[in-house]
Amino acid sequence: MKILLIGSGAREHALARSLAADPLTTSLVVAPGNPGTARIAANVTNTDVDANSPDAVAALAQELQADLVVVGPEAPLVAGVADAVRAAGIPVFGPNGDAATLEGSKAFAKDVMAAANVPTAMAHVCRTMDEVTEALDAFGPPYVVKDDGLAAGKGVVVTEDRQAALDHAAACVNRDRRSSVVIEEYLDGPEISLFCLADGERVVPLAPAQDFKRLADGDAGPNTGGMGAYSPLPWAPEGLVDDVVERVALPTVQELARRGTPFVGLLYCGLALTSRGLRVVEFNARFGDPETQVVLARLESSLAAALHAAATGTLDQLPDLRWTSDAAVTVVLAASGYPGQVRQGDVITGVEAAEDLPGVHVLHAGTATDDGGALVAAGGRVLSVVGLGEDIAAARSAAYAGVERISLDGGQFRTDIAAQV
Repeated sequence: MKILLIGSGAREHALARSLAADPLTTSLVVAPGNPGTARIAANVTNTDVDANSPDAVAALAQELQADLVVVGPEAPLVAGVADAVRAAGIPVFGPNGDAATLEGSKAFAKDVMAAANVPTAMAHVCRTMDEVTEALDAFGPPYVVKDDGLAAGKGVVVTEDRQAALDHAAACVNRDRRSSVVIEEYLDGPEISLFCLADGERVVPLAPAQDFKRLADGDAGPNTGGMGAYSPLPWAPEGLVDDVVERVALPTVQELARRGTPFVGLLYCGLALTSRGLRVVEFNARFGDPETQVVLARLESSLAAALHAAATGTLDQLPDLRWTSDAAVTVVLAASGYPGQVRQGDVITGVEAAEDLPGVHVLHAGTATDDGGALVAAGGRVLSVVGLGEDIAAARSAAYAGVERISLDGGQFRTDIAAQV
């Protein structure tokens, strides 16, 4: 199978790593890829493309005679890249632009959930600051303020500080005349991420994971795109995955099909196990980062076969997925200044030394090579260090041993990922 993978982050590196090792994969092109994906295997190459251009991606897929296109990031999906590839007659793992609005608009997602009777937080969609003030008064602290549009995982503010909530809301609603912000009730309880493959009619769940959104230890500091994750979840209630499929994922996919916008790709269910039961925090229309890094590290089945089955509407023919009994933990190494103004160009060393450790591999997120060939930081989240072990404690120990071998001036990482499991 010739596969074209769109994206350049650690999520795409994790996908590429799994796909490259798959016997079904004859060749894999990552566009645009990163320095890590360029070194995976002989059958993997990087090529340049404007990932947000439907025409450019479709033309590349045709040129490569791809059997499957996998779209990693959210922005290309919302831009309609999957639509263009499908129009060219090529199977694509990723929803069309209309279905991807499930992630592109929090207000749209709330409307779909209401129609499908999916449990979620109560919310108000606000377009003026007067409406924001009324919603904040109605829910009270902690305040949950969500940018209605795409924000690379950093559009949510959860705070006891009313002024901080107002400031974030104002930045959202004042962006342009059509902008809005979603004010929600606060959901207590632990959060869970569950990925589900969808073929427009059916869903197949992957292994659940938990990520860590805040920058600093103890869940302090600002929200980020994610500073670490682990899988499996030994504390999760029995039957949780089946419950999420039955009450959340399948009704959502069926509602989108009823609206004439079938969802084909990865439905990411961000969930909270609250004191009042299961609630949806958010939906994404693609694999999550950094959860993908730990979920795929545990997958023993063919990823290529699973993604192709979803893309071609044949999930009912897919054999049951197999998972290793090992646990996986990933720790994100971020650049100085993240999640604000990041410093780029600092040299990274020690990646190979980290990967010499048993059970450790390193995924590139925001890296580049300078004119002298040195690996340098080129983004906010720079690397994801993944550790595998017989249990969470062993996997965590492996991941942090890998982190300690890597040097990045001003680099920052949490020291408590999966510490309380």
